[in-house]
Amino acid sequence: MNTSRPLRLALVGNPNCGKTALFNRLTGARQKVANYAGVTVERKEGQFVSTSGRAYQILDLPGAYSLNAMTPDEAITRDVLIGSRRDEMPPDVIVLVADATNLRLNLRLVLEILRLNRPTVLALNMMDVARKRGLIIDTARLQAELGIPVIETVAIKSGGGAALVAQLDAMEMAGQGNATARGAADFNETNATSLEATQREVRRILDAVITQEGKGQELEDKVDAVVLHPVFGYVILAALLFLIFQAVFSWSEVPMGLIENAVKWLGNTVQSVMPDGVLRSLLVDGIIAGAGSVLVFLPQILILFLFILALEESGYLPRAAFLLDRLMGSVGLSGRAFIPLLSSFACAVPGIMATRTIQNPRDRLATIMIAPLMTCSARLPVYALIIGAFIPERSVGIFNLQGLVLFTLYVAGIVSAMLVAYVFKRTLAKGQYQPLMLELPNYHWPSPRNLALGLWERAKVFITRVGTIILAMMILLWFLSTFPSPPPGATGPAIEYSFAGHLGRMLQTVFAPIGFNWQISIALVPGLAAREVAVGALGTVYALSAATEDQLATTLTPMIAATWSLPTALSLLAWYVFAPQCISTLSIVRRETNSWKPVLAMVVYMFTLAYLASLATYQISRLLLG
Repeated sequence: MNTSRPLRLALVGNPNCGKTALFNRLTGARQKVANYAGVTVERKEGQFVSTSGRAYQILDLPGAYSLNAMTPDEAITRDVLIGSRRDEMPPDVIVLVADATNLRLNLRLVLEILRLNRPTVLALNMMDVARKRGLIIDTARLQAELGIPVIETVAIKSGGGAALVAQLDAMEMAGQGNATARGAADFNETNATSLEATQREVRRILDAVITQEGKGQELEDKVDAVVLHPVFGYVILAALLFLIFQAVFSWSEVPMGLIENAVKWLGNTVQSVMPDGVLRSLLVDGIIAGAGSVLVFLPQILILFLFILALEESGYLPRAAFLLDRLMGSVGLSGRAFIPLLSSFACAVPGIMATRTIQNPRDRLATIMIAPLMTCSARLPVYALIIGAFIPERSVGIFNLQGLVLFTLYVAGIVSAMLVAYVFKRTLAKGQYQPLMLELPNYHWPSPRNLALGLWERAKVFITRVGTIILAMMILLWFLSTFPSPPPGATGPAIEYSFAGHLGRMLQTVFAPIGFNWQISIALVPGLAAREVAVGALGTVYALSAATEDQLATTLTPMIAATWSLPTALSLLAWYVFAPQCISTLSIVRRETNSWKPVLAMVVYMFTLAYLASLATYQISRLLLG
């Protein structure tokens, strides 16, 4: 091995084997997340230094059941291991991670990777769980059968990866790992080995190394009998979803208030120390107010991801997908679509990326096309603004009226997504329904360390987005709303004579039938970059539209309540249920499908639905309300 650089490791294993937990245990916060070139498959890389002082660079490859790739995730794992990706050096050592409680499934991948003739270590993870179940594995015999080192690990416990690191150090000292990759041609020859022969070899090894079968999963079976019950299972799922969405609003109130006060303090401080002028306007009205109006929703997003990560680590999410398979199959979707669609409640971008776990191309395309209809967190600022301004805060029975309106908007997004999926699967993506076959993982208590690292990664992604795309759009909007200056003798607000003012007047002719004024029309344009920008855009536009200092000091909520009609507010809510106002989502669709056709189809159908829904809402509410 070349000791002048960090030793390159590749973590490989089945989904839910604890591979990512081991990655987090070894690297901690010393990791970075990106995408592989040309695809949106997530690439996680980290570093650590052993007690002997040896530096390691570790790559957490996507979960795979086999090197005979059936998903984009498995294709990336195969290509990296055989060295066919030009943007990724092949690893020096492959660290195979296997679930000790389910060796029958894991050993197939182990045998396939051993045929690559690369330096390899097998980490038997979850050995503590295996022992609790009375499962006895002869690791020495398993090591002899496979011809590679076999190490016991418990990734969720402190020091649970120490034995693995010691083995890697020993391999480095012995000079092992100089073998080269066999390459794609040799691997393709290996593929000719029948699955039946591989399974026979797996059974032979299991018979040789497992000396006691264990007590089974009596407790987990009892829990599954309730969680997967055809009646109680749906009740539990509904209660969990209700708890999640309640927590998103109730738990986030205090941290959102702190962020909002901090943004206000920063804006007031800059305004008090800087002289009046273009630069102060840019900083206060453009950068601080614009980016701050979006940053305030970070607590809501983190709370939502906290629940998603906890449910995923606990083993519940795959069971929810299995439970909903038949229900989603009635509209032509696979049960695997549940997790991507649930992720889309936070943001459609990771939701669309999560569809790579769906093997059937038609099912995957159908899920991608409806993911943006899920009510993502970026819509919450718009919904909260309009509901707070126009819906009275009063009780309807035991429920809050504002909460009921918000719940209705969420349901509208879900129902519309199911209807679109029904039409899509019976027209453009015809295909026979395929029942979901899923390996249900063991139940686990979520690791606080893994949850913290997952939230930290998502916070970095969100803050980066605020500091790049959203910030750039707010600066652009400020410029368009400020220049050119009004002509001499002008009596109206300066924004009416700016580029944005002229654009708003032109767009108003298109949006007038659905009740949008020129201020709303302007806000829709930067909202194409990210939906949440629309709130900041409305604030900037109405602040610059104010004719007096008193109006300028007025908050946005009473300002729109005084200038919009209720039909206009309801029409805008209907618009945001459907409109694909997020360029990031469209770009991810392009990269995931490698085609512009789905992007164009998504833009056309969603804008059409948005306009028709807003038109019907505006015109009907005008007739009913006068």
